[in-house]
Amino acid sequence: MADGGRRAYIGSFTAAGGPGIVVAAVDADSGALTVLSGADDLSDPAYLALAPDGGTLYAVSETAQGAVAAYRVTGDKPEPTGPPTPVAGSGPTHLGLYAGHVLTANYGSGSVSAVPLRPDGSLAPAPCDVLPHTGSGPHTPRQQGPHAHQVQADPSGRWAVSVDLGTDSVRVCTLTDGRLDVHGEYALRPGSGPRHLAFHPDGAHAYVVNELTPTVTVCRWDAADGSLKPLAETPVLPGAPAGDAYPSGIVVAPDGRFVWTATRGEDVLSAFAVEGEGLRLLATVPCRGRWPRALTEADGFLYAANERSGDVAWFTVDRASGLPRYGGSIEVPAASCVVIG
Repeated sequence: MADGGRRAYIGSFTAAGGPGIVVAAVDADSGALTVLSGADDLSDPAYLALAPDGGTLYAVSETAQGAVAAYRVTGDKPEPTGPPTPVAGSGPTHLGLYAGHVLTANYGSGSVSAVPLRPDGSLAPAPCDVLPHTGSGPHTPRQQGPHAHQVQADPSGRWAVSVDLGTDSVRVCTLTDGRLDVHGEYALRPGSGPRHLAFHPDGAHAYVVNELTPTVTVCRWDAADGSLKPLAETPVLPGAPAGDAYPSGIVVAPDGRFVWTATRGEDVLSAFAVEGEGLRLLATVPCRGRWPRALTEADGFLYAANERSGDVAWFTVDRASGLPRYGGSIEVPAASCVVIG
């Protein structure tokens, strides 16, 4: 980057008036964001991910056709490496990098796709592999069929883990010769509606935030055999919600002492202390916007993408208490996610 500083890459829903992908400078001292540029060539870039070297940005197009795109980010304006690649699934809402592929979680079609990458990080022309999910849940109409909501590699890099809101389950997968296969499927409480999973830095625990019931499920993760064991559920709110309460994002502190979630409707961030194999709710604070769709942690700051108020807010995390303190916000209509690189 021209100034050597960090950058925030922000997705937004173009169908709702969003600008596409926004690039912002990150102030190292305050966490504050300053908009620099963007890219408006991709419809509804609902989620973004950076390559490990920070040189390539990937984005899903959450449309009925479903696609993924790759961008070079050596400057402040993302440059497409080629046209978007179809993922053979509808409504991809999340993506992650695994075993030389981009994996997409296709909410609409209830599947996970694996798009191969070239050595330079661009999308390969080879066809993607698609792993359909099957099943349903008791919450009607949200669980009439599978709805893959997130996919990522586990900390060991051996497994791909997908979270399915429609089937109340987490699937652990492998990818061999470009083919996705299910290694194991692990059930969560019926009707909980798991949305996103975050791993603890110890590599032995994972936390699943549930959208249909405002809770976090604490799990034990065994990377040796790729197994997940649910242990307990913890509410994300101190009492019954006054109205809608749909948890969205979840992140874990790099030192493993705290976990934070965002909840839409109640429009709050929740802070938890990690205590052994459990969580203790410390407090909730306003997200300073409406409908926080995603939550990101970087360098002691939290970033909330507030979709309906059209902004991204940042918070400083108190190192001792783990509580977020509001710092400011920038306008990003229909914001969907934030990635820091």
